[in-house]
Amino acid sequence: MSEEAIDAFLEAFIKEAMEANGLGYVGGDDFGLVCLQKRGSVNEEQRAAVEAWLKNRSELTKYEVSPLLDVWYPEKPINAAK
Repeated sequence: MSEEAIDAFLEAFIKEAMEANGLGYVGGDDFGLVCLQKRGSVNEEQRAAVEAWLKNRSELTKYEVSPLLDVWYPEKPINAAK
């Protein structure tokens, strides 16, 4: 992809997958971290929305979405919301 196409893809990703779901993104064009725009944790529905957005993008030949994790304590399992 050209540099312009990558920039356009990332701009759409931020607007459509991140901001539309109350999320923020830290990273680059090859890997990154998704978190809430406010205090709290990303939930499974938000994770699934981002994964669905990525799945529908023809620019991608491959992507990976990890399970939810706590970036402060990645070795600890995520507690399910009650």
